[in-house]
Amino acid sequence: MIARYSRPAMTRIWSPQNRYRIWFEIEAHACDAQAALGIIPETAARAVWERGAFEAERIDEIERETRHDVIAFLTNLAEHVGPEARFIHQGMTSSDVLDTCLAVQLKQAADLLLADFEPLLAALKRRAFEHKFTLTVGRSHGIHAEPTTFGLKLAGHYAEFARNRARLLGARREVATCAISGAVGTFANIDPRVEAYVADKLGLEPEPISTQVIPRDRHAQFFATLALIAAAVERLAIEIRHLQRTEVREAEEYFAPGQKGSSAMPHKRNPVLSENLTGLARLVRSAIVPALENVALWHERDISHSSVERIIAPDTTIGLDFALARLTGLVDRLVVYPEHMRQNLESLGGLIDSQRVLLALTQAGMSREDAYRAVQRNAMAGWDGQGRFSDLLKQDPEITRFLAPQTIDDLFELAYHLKHVDTIFGRVFGADPGSPG
Repeated sequence: MIARYSRPAMTRIWSPQNRYRIWFEIEAHACDAQAALGIIPETAARAVWERGAFEAERIDEIERETRHDVIAFLTNLAEHVGPEARFIHQGMTSSDVLDTCLAVQLKQAADLLLADFEPLLAALKRRAFEHKFTLTVGRSHGIHAEPTTFGLKLAGHYAEFARNRARLLGARREVATCAISGAVGTFANIDPRVEAYVADKLGLEPEPISTQVIPRDRHAQFFATLALIAAAVERLAIEIRHLQRTEVREAEEYFAPGQKGSSAMPHKRNPVLSENLTGLARLVRSAIVPALENVALWHERDISHSSVERIIAPDTTIGLDFALARLTGLVDRLVVYPEHMRQNLESLGGLIDSQRVLLALTQAGMSREDAYRAVQRNAMAGWDGQGRFSDLLKQDPEITRFLAPQTIDDLFELAYHLKHVDTIFGRVFGADPGSPG
């Protein structure tokens, strides 16, 4: 991932230094386990910890000759350990190191992403309670539907991100497995207790059954979860982009002093953060197909998955980490215009309450078919600018046979749409819906 969309903590996870450090720990813990089992001398295991070291530049130099990254690492490690290095990597295969390391890195990345959720959820909750009763128009197909509140909009996004956090916890558990099972995964040349020991030391679970690699359905689930999180990021970003349109102007990104919106048009205030988040979401989601295609490897192992994962693992986690942080700031400083929401809500002259009129007519005795036709007839007249919807209804004899004028006026009371907001907030935020807590 380019530096523009990278944050240091996540980037460090995918650095060569961190990768080789994990490789070293895998090999050193495996030596400890082998020594405890009497397979290698205890002095050899101690030598690995005491003298073991590596240099990324030297590993690169060796790899240019060997064309094998794990062998290059082991060669460099042996240069420091000395004669006892012959006991390193006993009975292991390269995938034991590579796959176990990737599990550790994905677990580390998941931990950072899980931490990213906390301020985002807090910002969404705070803003949802702030606008719990701020009426705004709900839209279906982009067209005015019925009133909702801006707080309910944000509560819906909060609930989605809470679900995604739970999904990420599950994906973290699924991918955090260790394989130290040797060539083709049969443990022919290494004791399964070595795998169990290394797994415990690294905070992983032993892979129940591997081939020569950890099964890639685990990784596919992990990247699919990241894609779902990215989809949630984009859904909120698109909502903000639509609300910031000049014709709508119900909410907009914070525009900082000194910020410029256009090189040509000084008046512009563009939703650049939301648009950027949409692009980052596309990037993260793009990993789904290659991650799924990595599941079907040849026989017990090939390396067609390797090049894919070297790209998608850092790019998706770094990109999503950046996106979640950016979205948090966007929500936290989002500028909301309740007065514009009210103006848009009333712009169709009450048409948004057509369902209430329809229901009132059916409850008063009119058939649903006749009621729908009568309400739609007046609604279309209101749509075409022939008058306010409520006035047109009160002038229609077919309507007034069933509804008195005062009853019609009562149907347009906007507070009606707020009566169950507390109930919904209670479902989303818990038993005490009256406070952001």
